[in-house]
Amino acid sequence: MKNNNLFAALRAAFPQDLTAVAVETDQGLLYSWQDLERSTAMMANLLKSLDLPTGARVAMQVEKSVEAMVLYLATLRAGYVFLPLNTAYQSAEIAYFIENAQPSVVVCSSKNFGWVSKIAFKAGTQNVFTLDDDRTGSLLDRAAHCSDQHEAVQQNADDLAAILYTSGTTGRSKGAMLTHGNLLSNALTLKDYWGWQPGDVLIHALPIFHVHGLFVALHGALINGSKMIWLSKFDPKLVLQKLPEATVFMGVPTLYVRLLAEPGLTKEACLNMRLFIAGSAPLLIETFTDWQQRTGHTILERYGMSETIMLTSNPYRAEDGERRGGTVGFPLPGVSVRVCGDDDKRLPMGEIGAIQVKGPNVFKGYWQMPEKTKEEFTSDGWFKTGDVGKIDERGYITIVGRSKDLIISGGYNVYPAEIEAVINDMPGVAESALVGVPHPDFGEVGVAVVIAKSGAKVNGDAVVASLKAQLANFKIPKQCFVVPELPRNTMGKVQKNVLREQYKSLFNSK
Repeated sequence: MKNNNLFAALRAAFPQDLTAVAVETDQGLLYSWQDLERSTAMMANLLKSLDLPTGARVAMQVEKSVEAMVLYLATLRAGYVFLPLNTAYQSAEIAYFIENAQPSVVVCSSKNFGWVSKIAFKAGTQNVFTLDDDRTGSLLDRAAHCSDQHEAVQQNADDLAAILYTSGTTGRSKGAMLTHGNLLSNALTLKDYWGWQPGDVLIHALPIFHVHGLFVALHGALINGSKMIWLSKFDPKLVLQKLPEATVFMGVPTLYVRLLAEPGLTKEACLNMRLFIAGSAPLLIETFTDWQQRTGHTILERYGMSETIMLTSNPYRAEDGERRGGTVGFPLPGVSVRVCGDDDKRLPMGEIGAIQVKGPNVFKGYWQMPEKTKEEFTSDGWFKTGDVGKIDERGYITIVGRSKDLIISGGYNVYPAEIEAVINDMPGVAESALVGVPHPDFGEVGVAVVIAKSGAKVNGDAVVASLKAQLANFKIPKQCFVVPELPRNTMGKVQKNVLREQYKSLFNSK
């Protein structure tokens, strides 16, 4: 009987020479494929020795390290469910996740052990371990005594592999349940679609508590048997230093902006590179074109989410089409995408509507939320992404915003991305965000929040005046504020809920 355990598939892709380097860290440490094989076996045996229930959750909130990656792989190998938690989460958030997911094992940094263990034991968690980014902690101490031989536990494609909590900007975070089949199908599709080849080396500079770093980047390298250059944190100078040794880089748009600020970013520095991939937040056209001019490379932008892993991608191969800035490309092979109106009926080409998806990568549902899960799927089985977009005549998909970001002003639909694109093109503007706030006459109106480029002066009234010359009146924001920075989450996404909260009383004096 075929074992559908994701770890088994990743392990099968390890190169024949297990003494070769699998991971090189920014501390100069080298881990061979044999090291990954042995350490994941030892940690899987430690988990097995704890007599955990079937389907037990293993929660992790630690700084990025190779050992943290080993814990993830060992959890898969031992047949348990991995629960990565953002390192920025504080006690109230951690308490919610632990109470909701009821993990049997919690792994945290030593410095947080006091408060995390108190929350975990109170919620009924039996095992709390520590793991630090300097290869210390009770987890490693305990695993050191375990055997380095372990057979990956038999799993079905439909068995749970991980639960990822969504950021929860509206109401409580929901735990998206991803199966071994979801993760493996996506990894194999991307291996082919992005042209992974022998000898590829990935610079891994992303956090590993999120889809992008944990699944897209990590699985991409492992399923190809590729070496990773492992950076504990993104450092633009170090990335530039490592580019000649690498072929693939994945980043959020902010990382590309920071690399562009480095004089050392040149065509010569990128000579060995094969592919630059961007996602997790919208990439500005200006960043896209600046990157092209400076490096000779065209960034490949793609689109995915916690519930679906990757859904669409600009083409890698020239024969499949060009990489078009401002779009997220085509549906990946095996994935179906449609744009629908409020009645879940497909809209004509070019019309803006709700993006719905179907495919082997689409999650199993929300953890312990059957009603919410049912609500998020259409009667004919498509998942409602909550994103709003359109598909052009060539099949390219453009995301224009989140449905919750849609502004309905005086009965008209205003899509923030459209207005933001115009503002971002204005002289001196680095980036903008448009949010809807309550208004006594129109129900809701737009407010623009802008950051200026370094050394530039931007006037809010002038931005509004310029928009009036270019767009329909109902789309014009009532006010524009120029601020030093926009609030962002750890993946670089602008937190529009924070801005809405900040400006909500602007037109309502009551």
